Amino acid sequence: MTRTKRHRVVALAYDGLCTFEFGCTVELFALQRPELGVTWYDFAVCSAERGPLRAAGGIEVRVPNSLALLDKADTIVIPGWRDADERPPPALLRKIRAAHERGARFCTICSGVFVLAAAGILDGKTVTTHWRYVQKLNARYPDIAVEPNALYVDEGQILTSAGSAAGLDMLIHLVRRDYGARVANLVAQRLVIPPHREGGQAQYLPRPIPTDERHRLSKLIDWTRSHLSIPHTLSSLARRASMSPRTLQRQFKETVGYGPYEWLVRERVALAKDLLQASKHTLSRIAETVGFNSQETFRRHFRRIAGVSPITYRRQFAGND
Repeated sequence: MTRTKRHRVVALAYDGLCTFEFGCTVELFALQRPELGVTWYDFAVCSAERGPLRAAGGIEVRVPNSLALLDKADTIVIPGWRDADERPPPALLRKIRAAHERGARFCTICSGVFVLAAAGILDGKTVTTHWRYVQKLNARYPDIAVEPNALYVDEGQILTSAGSAAGLDMLIHLVRRDYGARVANLVAQRLVIPPHREGGQAQYLPRPIPTDERHRLSKLIDWTRSHLSIPHTLSSLARRASMSPRTLQRQFKETVGYGPYEWLVRERVALAKDLLQASKHTLSRIAETVGFNSQETFRRHFRRIAGVSPITYRRQFAGND
């Protein structure tokens, strides 16, 4: 992210505050991170209402800033909402609409998406939320496309995420967008979480996987990520996991939201993104390193998943690291 001033992130606090979601936001944006060697975000919190705010767990929160702070925010984070059935205060909705019109970026975690929906800025967009709220969001706002089985959805100006932990995935993704792979990986390392999870991974397992099979699948995923450059087939992966191809196909779909082939392609594209940002290697070298058998195949899959060509992606992040 190239900027002449610090990028201001403002988190919304409210009575009935979702403590975990709010804590994730504070952890990502409020801590000073001099070891990164970049100008970090300027973080602040504003309150949706007056007085001390109650938070989950019996905590009381005092916030000195009013909603006026949203007028100066570059990114606004809504860490959940106290009740998906409660319409947010009119003053908050007016501030959100005004911020959206001037180009501010929005991030919501879990039920926080209902605040943006009530403000009317999500019509025609694709969003996600916790799986428990999908049906309610669909029914109440039919002009919004709800992705029911995604960890997070990035629509550019608006990013939405599913349940609590998915908020961390979305926020790390945002750091990656703003600062590049090196910085995002360092932040994830400090948080002791995976550095990159694709937004399309499944939110939950529709049925439990036996412990032994889950262990074998986990080992296979870890091994494959360390061996992306070599050819893989469904049969070869199934043999390594000591499963039938049919069982492996089903468990991949249930666990990560994709079949083995699509998961493998996305892992290769994710690694290619890191290399495009952090190295000067040629496209041919990167394609070979991540396991694509030709530059043409590499370009086609990269554009399909990233939305831009590898060259354009590299230019976008050229000044980040």
